[in-house]
Amino acid sequence: MNYTVHPSAIVDEGAQIGEGSRVWHFVHVCGGAKIGKGVSLGQNVFVGNKVTIGDKCKIQNNVSVYDNVTLEEGVFCGPSMVFTNVYNPRSLIERKNEYRDTFVKKGATLGANCTIVCGATVGEYAFVGAGAVINKDVKPYALMVGVPARQIGWMSEFGEQLDLPLDGHAQTACQHTGDLYILSGTILTKQPK
Repeated sequence: MNYTVHPSAIVDEGAQIGEGSRVWHFVHVCGGAKIGKGVSLGQNVFVGNKVTIGDKCKIQNNVSVYDNVTLEEGVFCGPSMVFTNVYNPRSLIERKNEYRDTFVKKGATLGANCTIVCGATVGEYAFVGAGAVINKDVKPYALMVGVPARQIGWMSEFGEQLDLPLDGHAQTACQHTGDLYILSGTILTKQPK
């Protein structure tokens, strides 16, 4: 075994966990889960069967990653943030065949206590603020806050807010890395070096 599992954790047979990953106290990983390299699963995390977690993701305490959630490389899930997989749940009605797929793209941050309603895609390096509720797709690099969440700005890959309008034609450089970001309409892209 080339990953670390705390004695209190339960990893069901069949689960795939990558090299260098760490599974902390009271975690439960279901047998169908696919977890990449260098992943950290904090205390009391649950990972469902139909879940894929990419390399170098950090999932903080008390997060349940339910079926049909896919996290790409480098996603940060803040403490007690929430995923759903049924859009309109009722205790008396079985809806396991209605799970909606949720995708969180490379490098995105999901702040503490935020909620990602199933069926949404969170774009690359987007930043969802603490307590926000995401109920629709999020653009790459977008900074989202509120209930329901609305975009209030743009974030760099480094994790700092960029001095750009929400739409129009403009450009700026990240103060920390020097990377150039170009806004075209409502789409932000990073220029390759």
